[in-house]
Amino acid sequence: MPVVYVVEDDEDINDLLVYNLQKEGFTVFPFLSSVEALKSLTQNKPDIILLDIMLPDIDGLEFCKMVKSNPETERIPIIMITAKSTEVDKIVGLELGADDYITKPFSIREVIARIRAVLRRTSRDRTPEKPIKVGGLEINPDRFQIKVDGRSVDLTAKEFKVLMLLINSNGKVLSRDYILENAWDGNWEVYDRTVDVHIKKIREKLGDYGRFIETVRGIGYRWSGEG
Repeated sequence: MPVVYVVEDDEDINDLLVYNLQKEGFTVFPFLSSVEALKSLTQNKPDIILLDIMLPDIDGLEFCKMVKSNPETERIPIIMITAKSTEVDKIVGLELGADDYITKPFSIREVIARIRAVLRRTSRDRTPEKPIKVGGLEINPDRFQIKVDGRSVDLTAKEFKVLMLLINSNGKVLSRDYILENAWDGNWEVYDRTVDVHIKKIREKLGDYGRFIETVRGIGYRWSGEG
């Protein structure tokens, strides 16, 4: 059974989520504190995390950043649950690698549907992908590892997903809408800036090999490297 972490400091909402998720067959670990959830991650990794933004110790955005920047936990999908609904808050969540975003008040049916959709997308049962080598650039999709001239480079889970979309496009130009639809699975309002920010960060981290990500004016981006 899928394991769900519920990180929510409002006891009533936490209890409501736990009760309904258990009814649906999920194994649920509730946390009223983000610090306790982070400690638990070192021993028992969940299949998905439901995460409130407004937490009293470490806020949800910082929590998300910590999870997604750690190679041991970066592949754990996160659905943010928050009372905030502004464009800025959503963009920040996206840039930190969150996989979905639900605004309070929400319906339990919606939460369960979103969890199942994210779990389907991030299923670990997939065909292993062959390592990709372009000059001194080495990419191991299965291990989420990248090396530039022998030096390890850390990409967030979302940056890695965007990069692999481009590489697997066989030289085709991908529009920003296409990247948003496939890297964020169509669950977000369209923000062109979000894609541009991710592309900029990927280029910076790839160094000289960032030139392989070409900007096609007025359309989107294309990968020009050959493996």
